[in-house]
Amino acid sequence: MKYYLIAGEASGDLHGSNLIRALHREDPQAQVRCWGGDRMQQAGATLVKHYRELAFMGFLEVLRHLPDIFRNLAFCKKDIAAFKPDALIFIDFSGFNLRIARWARLQGISTHYYISPQVWASRAGRVQKIRRDIDHMYVILPFEKAFYQERGMEVHFVGHPLIDAMEGLPEPDPQGFRQRNGLDPRKPLIALLPGSRAQEIEHILTAMLTVVPHFPAYQFAVAGAPSLDASRYETYLKGTGVHLLANQTYPLLQNAHAALVTSGTATLETALLNVPQVVCYKGSQVSYQIAKRLIKLRFISLVNLIMDRKVVPELIQQDLNTPNLLAELGAILEGPVRDRQLEAYRELCEKLGGPGASKDAARLIVSFSKPQ
Repeated sequence: MKYYLIAGEASGDLHGSNLIRALHREDPQAQVRCWGGDRMQQAGATLVKHYRELAFMGFLEVLRHLPDIFRNLAFCKKDIAAFKPDALIFIDFSGFNLRIARWARLQGISTHYYISPQVWASRAGRVQKIRRDIDHMYVILPFEKAFYQERGMEVHFVGHPLIDAMEGLPEPDPQGFRQRNGLDPRKPLIALLPGSRAQEIEHILTAMLTVVPHFPAYQFAVAGAPSLDASRYETYLKGTGVHLLANQTYPLLQNAHAALVTSGTATLETALLNVPQVVCYKGSQVSYQIAKRLIKLRFISLVNLIMDRKVVPELIQQDLNTPNLLAELGAILEGPVRDRQLEAYRELCEKLGGPGASKDAARLIVSFSKPQ
């Protein structure tokens, strides 16, 4: 059968790649076409457009790129129509995907959503559109199934795909990792994960770097996103002594003593790799004020949202400053605050369920897509 996947950022590329491999195991004759990234292509899909051409962060940035977005929507519809998929699979990226879903539904194309839009965070009214335009929803967070049920939509809870991604990682090789990357073999390592978008690098990495001179006993390294060239980081890192490690986020976290992490999937990845963290977020002031009025949540990090309590500190907008970063980072390097985070991580893993999200989602998609 033929499968068409659409992902719009690095995390979607990761989860999409694992789903593609699972689809091939369930359906050895599968033909897969996608919008995504290098991982999805390496998993066996024909890559139509890379997510680095699609990722715009914040309301102002989206407005500036509206002509590009409309062109991409038109091209995507044309490409799907030509491919004639048995299943159209959306991976998060709701602003784009829900528009395609409405069109696809009218064309009679079978629609599947893997990794729900965060409608529980803002604009819960979108559930009506999802119920109308999506045939099958596969959710990955334990509280999402109840959220949809309360709004009259049955969904499939498959567990979190990051569990699968973590299980497939090679064993850490601290000595080899440090030698390969020119790191000091004696100093503990602090990881900086400033995000995968250019705007995040500008707003968040600059704040993170202000703590570096205050921790001379540690060394710092930035996780370079696959969607960004090294030149994006060089302006900020010049003269700081901070290393840039491109496409090595998981090895970096496996060897890190602590981390400063931009809000998003990376907060959950950091927790699953058992690294104490401080969550950071800062955007343009206009985008932040709009988001603040739309998003009604107690927390912004997935770790705290899933646990429904404060496990990791969150420094948002004006709170993301040097004094706060120094205090919160210092607290997780040694002592009771660090110990409490690590203990909570163990509870978090239990809440997320076991491995098999990609396999279960693929099995359901294939079964629903077979001719009746």
